[in-house]
Amino acid sequence: MTELSKILRRQIEATGPITLADYMSACLLHPKHGYYTTQDALGVDGDFTTAPEISQMFGELIGLCLAQSWMDQGAPDRFALVELGPGRGTLIADLLRATVQVPGFHAAVDLHLVEASARMRSLQAAALPAYHPTWHDTVETLPEDIPIFVMANEFFDALPIRQFQRDPKGWREVMVGLSETGVLQRGLSDAAPIEALNSRLDDTQPGALVETCAHGTAVVDALARRIATQGGMALFIDYGGWHSDGDTFQAVRAHRPVDPFAEPGQADLTAHVDFEALARAALIAGCTASQLTNQGVFLERLGITPRAQSLAKGLTGEPLAAHVAAHRRLTHPDEMGSLFKVLGLYPVNESPPPGLDP
Repeated sequence: MTELSKILRRQIEATGPITLADYMSACLLHPKHGYYTTQDALGVDGDFTTAPEISQMFGELIGLCLAQSWMDQGAPDRFALVELGPGRGTLIADLLRATVQVPGFHAAVDLHLVEASARMRSLQAAALPAYHPTWHDTVETLPEDIPIFVMANEFFDALPIRQFQRDPKGWREVMVGLSETGVLQRGLSDAAPIEALNSRLDDTQPGALVETCAHGTAVVDALARRIATQGGMALFIDYGGWHSDGDTFQAVRAHRPVDPFAEPGQADLTAHVDFEALARAALIAGCTASQLTNQGVFLERLGITPRAQSLAKGLTGEPLAAHVAAHRRLTHPDEMGSLFKVLGLYPVNESPPPGLDP
């Protein structure tokens, strides 16, 4: 039993079952025992590998997409370059390297990183010593007086979700409680009408399960309001789909699925992103949302295959095989190419980011 298990058990014994969102928040962000506080999650020796860690091509193409959007919006002489959940800083480092020859781009960059973990901030500082980033705990403190160009790769999937099961009398929320032997487990609340889920009554039947992420829509609202009034754009890249449908809550440890309630704080907890909810929040905030596009299609439109061919020149043997495998992993429909989706936000009177053309 982990230390966090003991803490959660005492809390539930004292005050009753907690929501799945509260459980996820504790497991990922507890200041002493949370996953992001204690674990080195990224890479082969961690629990998962993100696209920037797979190949430099990913960050390079994101950089060229962002730079083109910056030029399309008049190349403002100062803008906030923002990443949500920057990991080790690999994506930003590759992006900045790929854009070093874009006239005026680096001189205009004001780097902002949204990162709650002190341990991760130290890794990002080591990766980006020349750019003097400003760190933020939340998006609410991002600049409100200059354009913002935002990237969020595998950020929204880790935000806490709530789950609701359709019932003839309304909805029953999935809660985390204790079994008779004191083991953490899922249960259901009593049924009740939930006004926020009235729109799902037409496309669900009793027993169906839907997921909501209030934190995700709040993040999008804050970003979209800034983009609508200040200019800029955002790229959200994550796994998920257009409509929440079914249970997608999962835990991963050492690149394998595990029981999300077995060892709280020791595994990465995620859920598929409901991009429809994010797009709707952006539109309400006055922003335009692009068509949802598969990651493989997005990267091919940006020129990943010619870039891969260029990088392959001179490679032989194992390095060449690894390079080819990385290209396939990022783009092939059977790998990340169709599982991961891309959604762009941009001002009403501007063009969508490159690669997200209607």
